[in-house]
Amino acid sequence: MKKAIIIGSGFSGLSSAAFLAKSGVKVTIIEKNSQLGGRARMLKHMGYSFDMGPSWYWMPDIFNDFFKEFNLSVNSCYNLIELDPGFKMIFDSSEIDIHANFDKTCKTFERLEKGSSTKLKEFINDANYKYNIGIKFMYNAPGVSFFELLQKDILLNLTSFELLTSYRKHIRKYFNHPHLVTLLEFPVLFLGASAEKMPALYSLMAYSALKQGTFYPMGGFNKVIESLVKLCSDLGVTFITDQTVRKINIENKKANSVTINNNEIIKTDFVIASADYAHVEKDLIDKKYRNYSKEYWDNRSFSPSSLIFYLGINTKVKKLIHHNLFFDEDIKEFTKEIYDHKIWPKKPLFYVCCPSKTDEDVAPQGKENIFILMPIPIGIEDTEQIREKYYSIIIKKLEEYCGHKIDDRVEYKKSYCIKDFEKDYNSYKGNAYGLANTLSQTANLKPKIINRKISNLFYTGQLTVPGPGVPPSLISGKIVADYILKTTK
Repeated sequence: MKKAIIIGSGFSGLSSAAFLAKSGVKVTIIEKNSQLGGRARMLKHMGYSFDMGPSWYWMPDIFNDFFKEFNLSVNSCYNLIELDPGFKMIFDSSEIDIHANFDKTCKTFERLEKGSSTKLKEFINDANYKYNIGIKFMYNAPGVSFFELLQKDILLNLTSFELLTSYRKHIRKYFNHPHLVTLLEFPVLFLGASAEKMPALYSLMAYSALKQGTFYPMGGFNKVIESLVKLCSDLGVTFITDQTVRKINIENKKANSVTINNNEIIKTDFVIASADYAHVEKDLIDKKYRNYSKEYWDNRSFSPSSLIFYLGINTKVKKLIHHNLFFDEDIKEFTKEIYDHKIWPKKPLFYVCCPSKTDEDVAPQGKENIFILMPIPIGIEDTEQIREKYYSIIIKKLEEYCGHKIDDRVEYKKSYCIKDFEKDYNSYKGNAYGLANTLSQTANLKPKIINRKISNLFYTGQLTVPGPGVPPSLISGKIVADYILKTTK
């Protein structure tokens, strides 16, 4: 029986483990933290249960397809519900609810801009087309050869992808109202560049947000991790937690073992790095075996990091729904500050998740679980003083919107930022979402899943194909597992 070691237990690592174990490989996952799940860990304190990372459940078809591979259904693994409204965007003097019923969303658009309901249907039909071809390409493109780009669907639809058209320009072909433009730009905000610099291809994100719907696994996003862990355990995967991989040991240009914290050496036939790609190259293998130099990583464009607050509120909070986006400042100026100038934003945009509006089990009775996230540049100064400055700005805006005091009802508070991403995940410059999905870093232009100098070392996760986000990470794990099974004997 072949043996595989997977470094890291995030979505891509668990996905790889499941597919390899299903094919008869003996898999061991090594996780540096005490809890499995990578960025999707759960923080529990004082009766509150906080998802530490992912909270948006989009692209439900990808989750469905994953579990079908193991003769399971999503609803046999966790209780998934559709949110209605899926989310709302809050502007300076108005707000927009995005409903589960697409016809309602069309009516919302029409109220703001005459004729926009018809335009929205055209926009979504185009986005759906891009989505279907794009997702199919993701599954069939390990990114190791440019010949992958010669797929018939890609060649026949290259023009339709509008790779050389900016997403902002694409949106403005359909809509003029600033709130509608901002609403459609929001899904790409976390992909690493302004809509002005993002290819129109990424309208596929808006398709998922507005047409497929926004979902929630009862108990929190970590329920998905629990289901993946159970699946892997049932398939015979071994988990080692609280152990850091210190070195990948190379002999004859092959990774034959890894050394962990206590100097224990674990033998293997191949290694899959689901941990941060740049960290694995820099810290776990000798320089002569690296795919990429320090300069390479320094010159990449990254998606943002985040300043996060986990708050336990000892009262109910008015007006909030499950997902709330505070876009009451200029999105162009905000994206310019975090992506071009790489500074702390002067007038922040932020996201507030209040899952206790949907799920009474994530907070004590009569109380609220609130998760606040503000995108920021990677690698900038991160101090407690700066965190508190932005906490004050955000909580004041939140209180003004909700119409009552919140700060003096906070009974639990934890912040999380760049230093924490670096410490907990060895994240390059504290990035939260991986590489930016710009044209020059798309598909085969992303870091390779194979090590070109070590024949049995592979990479998966948000810094390689297909890119950042939970659904792409599930696909990334499958891509790597499939590639290993096809190319190794």
